[in-house]
Amino acid sequence: MTLRFPDGFLWGGAVAANQVEGAYQTGGKGLSTSDLQPKGIFGDRVERHAGDFGIKDTAIDFYHRFPEDIKLFAEMGFTVLRTSIAWTRIFPQGDEAEPNEEGLAFYDRLFDEMAKYNIQPLVTLSHYEMPYGLIKKYGGWGSRTTIDCFERYARAVFTRFQHKVKLWLTFNEINMSLHAPFTGVGLPEESDQQAIYQAIHHQLVASGRAVKACHEIVKDGKIGNMLLGALLYPLSCRPADVMETMQQNREWLFFGDVQVRGYYPAYMKRFFADRQIQINITDQDKRDLQNTIDYISFSYYMTGCVTTNEEENQKARGNILSMVPNPHLASSDWGWQIDPEGLRILMNLLYDRYQKPLFIVENGLGAKDKVEADGSINDDYRIQYLNDHLVQVREAIEDGVEVMGYTCWGPIDLVSASKAEFSKRYGFIYVDRDDNGNGTLVRSRKKSFFWYQEVIGSHGASLK
Repeated sequence: MTLRFPDGFLWGGAVAANQVEGAYQTGGKGLSTSDLQPKGIFGDRVERHAGDFGIKDTAIDFYHRFPEDIKLFAEMGFTVLRTSIAWTRIFPQGDEAEPNEEGLAFYDRLFDEMAKYNIQPLVTLSHYEMPYGLIKKYGGWGSRTTIDCFERYARAVFTRFQHKVKLWLTFNEINMSLHAPFTGVGLPEESDQQAIYQAIHHQLVASGRAVKACHEIVKDGKIGNMLLGALLYPLSCRPADVMETMQQNREWLFFGDVQVRGYYPAYMKRFFADRQIQINITDQDKRDLQNTIDYISFSYYMTGCVTTNEEENQKARGNILSMVPNPHLASSDWGWQIDPEGLRILMNLLYDRYQKPLFIVENGLGAKDKVEADGSINDDYRIQYLNDHLVQVREAIEDGVEVMGYTCWGPIDLVSASKAEFSKRYGFIYVDRDDNGNGTLVRSRKKSFFWYQEVIGSHGASLK
């Protein structure tokens, strides 16, 4: 039996505005939270001063070079590109009454360029950035005012791009707010759980309002959520480890539960009660939450383990998440454990739980690429990683999981989120720039470029 990908399966890649666009003060754009974190999206925030340098200020200059990059994506055969809209290009301070025309016009040009090559946009409304003005003035997502501002922003872009964008996402890796409050909800890193969960509640309400607006405005549009797929295994079969693993998986599945089912699950009510957390939920909030998403999107990079044994509880540091390493798995250059089968497990778990279509919108390998004397980049390690994961996607489809598509993370080298560095590369396309901002920004094709081109061209039949 030959396992295959379904007709209409979307193939492509995923980027984020704050990691590729640059032009951070061009076209009337306001300062975002990402602009205040030049040493990494998960780093400490700093006020900007004239003459400050941040690696993301230029990034890979996608703002000016996107026609070249879209053409390269088309050469690979992309049928979809996930990107985000920078909220501060549309509402520079976040609370303006009318959107910024220059920002809207930029995304018009971007989506028109994609349409030339029949590449569908998959657009995230908020990808690890928000207007800093909303934090200074109102306290970020800690304030209900931000819900109204986000709804205004969502309605503005739905209205403007309703004929060009049919696939939308609300908040990127929404569960990351638990680990990076400033990045996720605009709160100080030292905020307590009461403040963080109240801000998360406001964000979930805003997500519900965006879903309602999308369904009202975008004909034939679909809107999903976006989870960081932080799948955890028990380190042992001790019941205590199994129970603790279930509890920790629920901490991120909770976001999907609310966005799919439209209400808070009972286990979270106990979680709040046990910690004396009191969430202010209005009757209108409850109605807003009932506007549920059309599909589940998620990122998948690694899995981890959970144990209640303190002697065994030596945690690895993987990006912003601390997880006990699995002794049966290898790791990347950055200590992220490589677990292709975990993707199949996660897909089955999500589909069993929600019975909604899935979209894998981030998956990839960050590595240090070497440019050979002849200019070639032989990234066989990336090819192996992606091949092995896509084989597991195909297996999950055969299991009966409904999958809309796959967009690998960083099809072109970009600024990494966690450390704001170029040396951690994900792309099929190499960009000549280093961690200090030096380089020509010239693009070149890696070996994986031609591999992915063959995968898409064969509709996955070339996978091994």
